[in-house]
Amino acid sequence: QVLLVESGGGLVQAGESLRLSCSSSLSIRYLSAMGWYRQTPGNMREKVAIITDSGRTDYEDTVKDRFTISRDNGGNTVDLQMNGLKPEDAGVYYCYAESEYFRSQGGEFDYWGEGTQVTVSA
Repeated sequence: QVLLVESGGGLVQAGESLRLSCSSSLSIRYLSAMGWYRQTPGNMREKVAIITDSGRTDYEDTVKDRFTISRDNGGNTVDLQMNGLKPEDAGVYYCYAESEYFRSQGGEFDYWGEGTQVTVSA
C-alpha cells in the first residue's frame, strides 16, 4: 500500500501561481509514473501532467506553457508548479501514481491521493 498526500491548494486570483506537492509514504523509486489529475463537478477526472521514473513528461495542451511537473526522488515527492493560473484551471487536483513493482508483489497498480482544491477567481 502507498499513501499519497497532497498539499498546496488554495484560492488565488487569475494570473497568480500555486505549487502543489504530493508526498509518498514509500520510496518513489517503486512508482513508474506519478502525476496530477483535475476533476470538476459533473465531469470525468482528466490528466493535467504526468512524469515517469525516467523523467519523461506529458502535459495537457492548455497547461503545457504554464505548468511544470517535477520529481524529487530524495524527498519522495512530485510537485506541480502552476503559473499564470486561469479560472478554467480550477478544480480538485488529485495526485496519481502507478507501480508495476507493487502489482507484482500482490498489491495495487493504481494509487490516488484524496485531492486538494484549487480555486481561481477572475
